[in-house]
Amino acid sequence: MQTQFFTRPEGTLAYSNYGGYGSLVLMLPGMGALGSEYRTLAPELREAGYRAVSADLRGLGESSVPWQRYDVPAIGGDILALIDYLDAGPAHLICTSKACGAGVWAAAEHPNHFRSLTLIGAFARDVKINPVMGVLFWLMMHNPWRVRAWISYYRTIYPSRKPDDFDDYLKQLEQNLKQPGRFDASNAIGTASLKPSEERLKQITVPSMIIMGSKDPDFPDPRAEGPLVGSIRRTARRAGPRRVVDPRGVPRRLPATRGCRPGSARR
Repeated sequence: MQTQFFTRPEGTLAYSNYGGYGSLVLMLPGMGALGSEYRTLAPELREAGYRAVSADLRGLGESSVPWQRYDVPAIGGDILALIDYLDAGPAHLICTSKACGAGVWAAAEHPNHFRSLTLIGAFARDVKINPVMGVLFWLMMHNPWRVRAWISYYRTIYPSRKPDDFDDYLKQLEQNLKQPGRFDASNAIGTASLKPSEERLKQITVPSMIIMGSKDPDFPDPRAEGPLVGSIRRTARRAGPRRVVDPRGVPRRLPATRGCRPGSARR
């Protein structure tokens, strides 16, 4: 596995090429995470005959920092630019958490770039959260110990099954977020409006799958959120197959576990 870089007008994006010679599977993590959260899934995709590539979001991982923008269209543009740079489209796209909004935006703007779209813990619309939780989250993101607080929170989004190397991954993540500007970049991604993606859900035409963990702490009702996003998308006239999966008792961060393959988005 090699970490490589390509230049965008505002900065440099890092991506990891796990190899393979089939259809491209591009994988994006959520806010406050590294592209290596796909470290378990990516080799399986390669062995299954796909070309597996994960990327760090702008400002995070090994991508440069700072950037002028961290909004949905900006990250969506990064997705499209990376597919073009790799010259490997159309691609299967897998996104987690806040990256899902950018994935929706990109797939709506340029559907010919994509074979399928998989959204995990799908933040694809602005969700109303409990006001108390909103205040607690704001405090977690704005205090001198915010990196440590985020790492503690990150542990909670794996309530049932953790990867064997979870502690090692958290150490790498903590070290990365302590670098100047990185936590601010993560915070900007996390607070960016999802209106641009919500407005485009009806425009999605590629085969798609939405995966929501029933124990995902980020949603008031994760079991209802997936079908809701799917129902908005289903109103598109030419929408491809749509599937909502609710794995009972699993966390949001499925990429570090096994069994999610892009071909399952088709039926």
